[in-house]
Amino acid sequence: MNFRTAQAANRRKTIGLLIGMGVLVWLVAFAALTYFGQSTTAIVPIAVGIALVSVWGSYYGSDKLVLTMTGAKLIQESDNPKLFNLIQEVTIASGLPMPKVAIVIDSAPNAFATGRNQEHALIAFTTGILDVMDRDQLQGVIAHEMAHVANRDTLVSAVAATTAGAIAILSDMLTRMMWFGGGRSRDRDNNANPLALVFSLLILILAPLAAMLLKSAISRKRESLADATAVAFTRNPAGLRSALEVLAQDSTVVRQKSNSIAHIWIESPLDAKAVSKLFSTHPPIQERIAVLKAMESLN
Repeated sequence: MNFRTAQAANRRKTIGLLIGMGVLVWLVAFAALTYFGQSTTAIVPIAVGIALVSVWGSYYGSDKLVLTMTGAKLIQESDNPKLFNLIQEVTIASGLPMPKVAIVIDSAPNAFATGRNQEHALIAFTTGILDVMDRDQLQGVIAHEMAHVANRDTLVSAVAATTAGAIAILSDMLTRMMWFGGGRSRDRDNNANPLALVFSLLILILAPLAAMLLKSAISRKRESLADATAVAFTRNPAGLRSALEVLAQDSTVVRQKSNSIAHIWIESPLDAKAVSKLFSTHPPIQERIAVLKAMESLN
C-alpha cells in the first residue's frame, strides 16, 4: 500500500463511520418514538442542542483549552530556531500556514496538534521528544501533526463527539423516563408489537456504547490517515517510521493523560493494556510501523 492508497482508504472508512453515526442517531430517535410515543419528540432536539453547545464551544476554543490542559507554553522562533526551521520546511511542502508552536515540559516523548482550522492551528512537542529524536524523525513527527491540520481532524473529531454526545444525552434522558414511568409506559397502545418494543429498548440501552465504538474507530482512521499524509508531505516514510519505533521503545508517559485529550497525541498516553482495542483512539503502534515499512519498500 502506498501513501495515496492509504489516504484514500482511510478517508472512505471515515466517511462510512460518520454515516454509521448518522444512522445510529436515526435509530435512537426511531426507537424512542416507538417505545415512548410522541412524548419524546421534543427530547431529540434538546439532546442535540446540549451536545452542540458543549462540544462546539470546546472546538472553537480548542487551542487555548488544550494548552491549559497539557501545560504547553507558546514559544517564538528565537527560542528554538532549528525546530521552527523544520516546521517551516513541512509547511512549504504541505502548502499550509505556519502554525503556532508550543512546548510541554515533560520527559516523555510525544507531540500533538490542535486548533479549529488551518489558520488557527497549533502544534506542540514535549521536551522529551525534542531530546531523543534526530532531524529525520522529528520531521516525520511534524509532518504527522501538520497532516492532522491539513485533514481538518479537529473538525471531524468535533462532529463525531457531538453525535456521540447527543446519543448519550438522549439515551440518558430516556433511561430516566423509564425509571420514572414516564411517556408511553403509562398509556401504552395495546396493539403495540412486543418485539418492536423490546428491540427499541435494546437500541436505547446499547446506543451509547455503539457511539463510543464508532467515535474511537473514527479517531483510529484519522491517525492512520495522518501517517499516510505525512509521507505525502515528506516523501520519506522512514523518518516517521523511525520516530514511531522510538515511541514504541519508550515506556514513559506524559503526565497530562486525560481521557478527553488522549486522542490528540501522536502516541496515546493511556495504558494500551488497560484499553480495549475497540475503544482505543490510536491504531496499535506496531501496525502503524508495519504500514510505513511497506511504503518504504515501494520507494
